[in-house]
Amino acid sequence: MQRVPFILASAMVVTGFAVATADQSTAPAPIRLAVFPFELEDFSAAAAYIPPDDIDREQLRLSTEEVRRLIAQSGRYQLVDVGAVNDEAAKAGKLRDCGGCEAKIAAGLDADQSMIGIVTRISRTDYAVTYKIRDARSGALVDVEQTDLRAGANSAWSRGARWLIQRRLLEQPN
Repeated sequence: MQRVPFILASAMVVTGFAVATADQSTAPAPIRLAVFPFELEDFSAAAAYIPPDDIDREQLRLSTEEVRRLIAQSGRYQLVDVGAVNDEAAKAGKLRDCGGCEAKIAAGLDADQSMIGIVTRISRTDYAVTYKIRDARSGALVDVEQTDLRAGANSAWSRGARWLIQRRLLEQPN
């Protein structure tokens, strides 16, 4: 009679272990994502007279950094280092104009997907922040999201980027 509780307890432990193991094995592997630096697209009236400056470059850097931080913390993605990319469009900050070439670059880095971020300056106070994610193998767009910033300064770019990642990318199911 004393064996019955022991057998039942043993069976419960084995069953619990099997369920835990099954749950772990069904968890999807993180998506390998190559996040390229954010780029500025300036359509403002002043664009012909006032080129991007150090403040613009710093705000783009901060936006990229914030996006990478949020994505890495999510656990849904594994960031792929894009620091050694030797592509002319990437070096010039013109991936937004290359017709999806960032996907091919990402594939060369063994990433599953690529992401570019674009800050579009409409005027000195109106901006749009966009991200585009492509499948690295096919180049097909997987996701495109945008948010507008009104009566803001370039210091708000990272806030717009953060909102997009938190409220659009990370709220979507895998």
